[in-house]
Amino acid sequence: MADYQRIEYSVTEGLAYITLNRPEKRNALDRLTLDELGSALRAAEEDAGVKLVILTGAGKDFCAGLDLSELQTLSEASVMENLADARRLANLFLTLRRLVKPVVALVRGRALAGGCGLASACDLLLAAESARFGYPEVKIGFVAAIVAVLLRRSVGEKKAAELILSGRVVTATEAERLGLVNFVYPDEDFDRNATAFIRELKQNSLTAMTLTKRILYEIDALPIEAALEQAISTNALARLTEDFKRGLASFLTKDR
Repeated sequence: MADYQRIEYSVTEGLAYITLNRPEKRNALDRLTLDELGSALRAAEEDAGVKLVILTGAGKDFCAGLDLSELQTLSEASVMENLADARRLANLFLTLRRLVKPVVALVRGRALAGGCGLASACDLLLAAESARFGYPEVKIGFVAAIVAVLLRRSVGEKKAAELILSGRVVTATEAERLGLVNFVYPDEDFDRNATAFIRELKQNSLTAMTLTKRILYEIDALPIEAALEQAISTNALARLTEDFKRGLASFLTKDR
């Protein structure tokens, strides 16, 4: 097991738990945090015993976004250095989307800017009722460019523009209504409900979830004809998997 400084990583009963562990900095994302997150995700991917990945934050907040002190230092750096640094966050988002195993974000407190992008890069997002989401970059003259790519895929064009141009922070309930969050649970019942959801999700075939995740993201920017062709290939491949054969046989036996 790797020795992490910014995160905690553990595996229990097929679940890989990754916890952002800078509560004194509201789990802000610096270069080391991004690198360690990528390393932990790769470890979960390579572990045959892992079926789902759970991402959460230590302390009161999920993640406040990029570490501003690090950004201040980079404001004096070269264009190439800033491009390389920005690519770290983009690469982490790509890693999350390309991971064959589903990733579930559990959000308590604030998920802002890059932290909101990190949560929305996960496949599923569960939030406590008191959680808050937003992209306040515009308020300090920054641009929510990388996170906007994910936001635009979660909500409509007008709402995406509203959130990143105004920089306003929204409640978990509004985030759910916009399509940014899957489920909102009362604070006092958050752990119980999230655990129940994850337990139910874990019962599904990993092969089927992997193929489902892949097709969802592959068709994202395709014309309908190309998307349907991709879907045909995935549908046919799914029929040949052992998980489907076992599941179909079990279903037909029960039906009879």
